[in-house]
Amino acid sequence: MLIASLVLQPFSAVGADPDRAGTRSGNPAPTAQSLNIQNADIRAFIQDVAQATGTTFVVDPRVQGTVNVNRGEPMSEQELLGVLLAVLRANGLVAVPAGAGAYRVVPDDTAAQQPGSAGGDGSGFATQVLPLRTVDARIAAETLKPLVGRGGVVLPMPHSNSLLVADYADNLRRIRALIAQVDSDRATIDTVTLRNSSAQEIAATVTRLFGGGADGVNPALSILPVESSNSIVVRGDAQLIQRVVQMILELDRRAESSGDVRVVKLRHANAEQLLPVLQQLVGQAPDAAYGADAPASSAVSTAAPTGTQVIAGVPGKRPTIVRYPGSNSLIINADPETQRTLLDVINQLDTRREQVLVEAIVVEISDEAAKELGVQFLLGGKDGNIPFLATQYPSSKTGIMPIAAGVAAGQPGDDDDDGVLDLARRAAVQSLLGLSGGLAGLAGSSSDAVFGMIINAVKSDTGSNLLSTPSIMTLDNEEARILVGQEIPITTGEVLGDSNSNPFRTIQRQDVGVQLEVKPQINAGGGITLFLRQEVSSIAGPVSADFNELVLNKREIETKVQVDDGAIVVLGGLLDQTDRVTVDKIPGLGDLPLIGGLFRSTARENDKRNLMVFIRPTVIRDAADAQRETAYRYGYIRDRQLEAQQAEQQRAALDALVQEYLRMSPPVPPAPVPAATGASDEAAPAR
Repeated sequence: MLIASLVLQPFSAVGADPDRAGTRSGNPAPTAQSLNIQNADIRAFIQDVAQATGTTFVVDPRVQGTVNVNRGEPMSEQELLGVLLAVLRANGLVAVPAGAGAYRVVPDDTAAQQPGSAGGDGSGFATQVLPLRTVDARIAAETLKPLVGRGGVVLPMPHSNSLLVADYADNLRRIRALIAQVDSDRATIDTVTLRNSSAQEIAATVTRLFGGGADGVNPALSILPVESSNSIVVRGDAQLIQRVVQMILELDRRAESSGDVRVVKLRHANAEQLLPVLQQLVGQAPDAAYGADAPASSAVSTAAPTGTQVIAGVPGKRPTIVRYPGSNSLIINADPETQRTLLDVINQLDTRREQVLVEAIVVEISDEAAKELGVQFLLGGKDGNIPFLATQYPSSKTGIMPIAAGVAAGQPGDDDDDGVLDLARRAAVQSLLGLSGGLAGLAGSSSDAVFGMIINAVKSDTGSNLLSTPSIMTLDNEEARILVGQEIPITTGEVLGDSNSNPFRTIQRQDVGVQLEVKPQINAGGGITLFLRQEVSSIAGPVSADFNELVLNKREIETKVQVDDGAIVVLGGLLDQTDRVTVDKIPGLGDLPLIGGLFRSTARENDKRNLMVFIRPTVIRDAADAQRETAYRYGYIRDRQLEAQQAEQQRAALDALVQEYLRMSPPVPPAPVPAATGASDEAAPAR
């Protein structure tokens, strides 16, 4: 009988007793013995087994525990070693081979990192790779984790859809048997072709009824519609599939007897615009529905002959489609198969249309510079003994002759003509009103002559920077127009009549200001095609002092461009520079050195103008985009109001109007959507 030793070592290699080993080496093997141990230290038990079997054990310092073993029958050395391995496993320990006839005894929580463990009867620790065929490795790993031992490990390998399992050999065999039972596809697949109903509609109804699909309560059942063949594919348990198929066939059968008339209420599309398209598909003439009072929008279908039928219905029965404007609905009278085809077309066309916000920037920068210097003089005799001499130049806005005539008209005289004198005074006043710059002069008279001279000098430099930012939002492929300006009268005709008896004048109103006309078309590739007309006009003034008709400045661009969403592109512009030099002089005298400046007038003008038009379209895909753009522009106007009001009011007048009149809160940007986490998640595209 073995007696448990109580000798403890912190970390030791214990083996067979040298004396006993020597005795055993020269004598026959000892006979088997029975075993009876109560509350013995596990380290002492390992030492006794090592002495009895001649095996070396390296004991880890963390090895602790007690042993209770009772066996009345004798045991061989191999059986005694098996009892030790069972005792180690019961205490959370494992024996790992460390060479010929040697083992290391360590806790089993580190067994997965060891090269291998002893025990051919299933008590040893092993590692295996188990391939899977139908079950996902990550789901299988989560399911098997509670079934492995304390030191066991189960890891999924998604790339090969396999499991890496480390555990005791007997438990590993049990896990392998469970996987063999679970990793098998016993589901049944069936396909049902519908004749009278829509696959999308029936699939949604059956899914809600049986709870199939990813969002349902029955993950063992999958129901998928196939719109191309109007079929439904079902997958799941054989008995459940049989019930589902019977339900689908019953619904399809009832649809055949439900009637040939169906009312379709449109959600986003316009029934008036959609009707001609559907009528053309079934070969129906527009006048069959409206007669002589058919709307102009349905005239597009007249391009197709009445006999051209794209969707073939039941022979002898032609489908009929009409609209009910009161509820934006379509009424379809056709056989079930034709109804299904038309409903598929309607569902694809009846979608929320995207919008486009078009913003334009019109920039005009001009710089005008002018210089003018001229001398004019007058000399005349009172009695005709001195010839009359005078100079006056077209480039001078202030002439010496009207001023001299006005001065002479103010002199007293008995035979003066009041009408002529009045005209002379008016001409002098008009000449002085046209004065720009500086005017200096002198005048005098003697007994025989009068003389006078004026000097006109001017220098002007005018710069302007004009910015216009019209913007407008419209639906995709819909025209839109915005005008910020005035309507001015333009005379188009005038009739005085005989002896001015019945005069009348015809006037036409014309828009003047900033105009933007645009029709966007969103392309599948992400670009936007813009059919655009941009006009900036203003009033330049009357044609002349004697003619009151107006002169209009007009800058217009009409083009078709393609722009990316949110990008800025230049539409076009005008860059011009004008230099003008005008010299008025008396021939011969104006070319004399030094004194030649008294006989000429010089004017210089320099005009530069830069005009550019930029455009930026932004696609508004959903309500969040519309709210974001609205909140941004609302905040811009509100901030400008607060700056103007300064500290007089605590809130902007626009906020007060929205809150008091509309009874709602001012618009704010939508809350940002949190980014999804996970290695397989894809980043959401930025707008």
